[in-house]
Order: sequence, then structure tokens, then C-alpha cells
Amino acid sequence: MTEHTEDLRETVRARYAAAATAVSAGGGCCGPQAVEVDERFGAARYPADERVELPVEAVAASLGCGNPTAVADLRPGEVVLDLGSGGGIDVLLSARRVGPTGKAYGVDMTEEMLSLARTNAAKAGAENVEFLKGDIENVPLPAEAVDVVISNCVINLSVDKPAVFAEIFRVLTPGGRMGVSDVVAEDTVTPDQRAERGSYVGCIAGALSISEYRQGLESAGFTEVAVTPTHQVADGMHSAIIRAVKPTTSS
Repeated sequence: MTEHTEDLRETVRARYAAAATAVSAGGGCCGPQAVEVDERFGAARYPADERVELPVEAVAASLGCGNPTAVADLRPGEVVLDLGSGGGIDVLLSARRVGPTGKAYGVDMTEEMLSLARTNAAKAGAENVEFLKGDIENVPLPAEAVDVVISNCVINLSVDKPAVFAEIFRVLTPGGRMGVSDVVAEDTVTPDQRAERGSYVGCIAGALSISEYRQGLESAGFTEVAVTPTHQVADGMHSAIIRAVKPTTSS
């Protein structure tokens, strides 16, 4: 890993550590102790009925660009993994959907977010959840361990997206699926133009184009890849729902 990419990783880690610290201190995700979160991201992407009875800290710490639990078609008894689980809102919502016979994992690299998420899970009385420290490029779970992978505006922050796609493919069971929310660029928007529109930690500069996202997933082995923009977050940049399936048999 180059010095530049390591610096980017540390910048991302520090940004989300600050957000978790602010929420834990009662400042909210947009409070004075944390970076400002753009109104196009965060808890507003969850309908009010989705947030009922969740710990307020889990809602306050939701810094994503969508609601992947609503598009992943989670079913009772399934095992789901949230990449970059933050304060735990998507893990807790997933745990509700898969029920007591299922399980929801969350992976995050930030100790402060993991601590917040575990506190939120305890407050919610969620017993079918587990939060693990790790990188989304190197998930601390065995192969074919989960039925569904979700993620909320996190993959764009990775400095090694092919590794992320490979890990998603590895941990999914044959026939398993991914349903993530992420930021994508229109194909005409160059990497330099993406950087002009927003920072890396602001979920803009590191975004893939629609075609790059699709090609990256197909190269990892996925089929039925679909990238569907939902709303604009900057000029030529969109929040999107990305779905893909791991084939039941190898080609």
C-alpha cells in the first residue's frame, strides 16, 4: 500500500471516529465535535417507520446515502453482512428483517464506531447481531459465510475497490446476493472532475463511474449486475442502488 493510499485510509478513519465520538457525547452526527454531514446523506434516507424504537444514537450516526436494507430483499433466517457498519443502524434494521433465526454482522475499521454500534445493539436488545473489527478489503469471516452483503455509502471510500468486490464474492454463499447504496459518477465524469466536485471523505472523489462499478463486479465473478441511480448528490454524481448475484455454480 502506498503512502498516499494509507493517508486516505487514515483520513477516512479519523473522520468517522470523530463522528462516532460526537454522537457518543450527545452532539449528534452533525454536532460541533464532528465533521459536517451533507443534507443529501444520513438519517433522512430512512423512513420514519424504519427508525421506530431504534436507539437515537444509531439514527444520529447514520452517515450513508441510502437504505440498503430496503432494497436487499432480506428474508427470515438469512445471514447478512454490512460492510462499514458505522453506528449500526443497518445491522439493527437487518436483524429485524431476518428475525431470530437469522443473523446480522457488521464490519468496521473504526474502534469508536464499533463501540457505539455495540452500545446501540445492547440498547435495542438485539441478540442476533455481531460487530467485527476489520477492513472491507479483508473481511474477518470465512468463505461462503453469508447470504446477503449490504453497504451504505462505504465502498466509494475504499482505496482498493477490486479487493472489496473480491471479498464480497468470497464471503457470499453460492446464489447469494449484494444490495448496496453507494455514490457513482456518470460515465462522462473523469476522476479529476470527481475530485473537483467533492472530497474523498465526502464520498465523491473516490466514487466509481457507473460502467466502472458494473465492470468491477463482473470481473469479480458476479452476474445480474444492476446500477440504478436514485438521486443526485453533485453535478454528474448520484447516489445509486447496486445489486449483483453470485452464481450458484462456477463458470
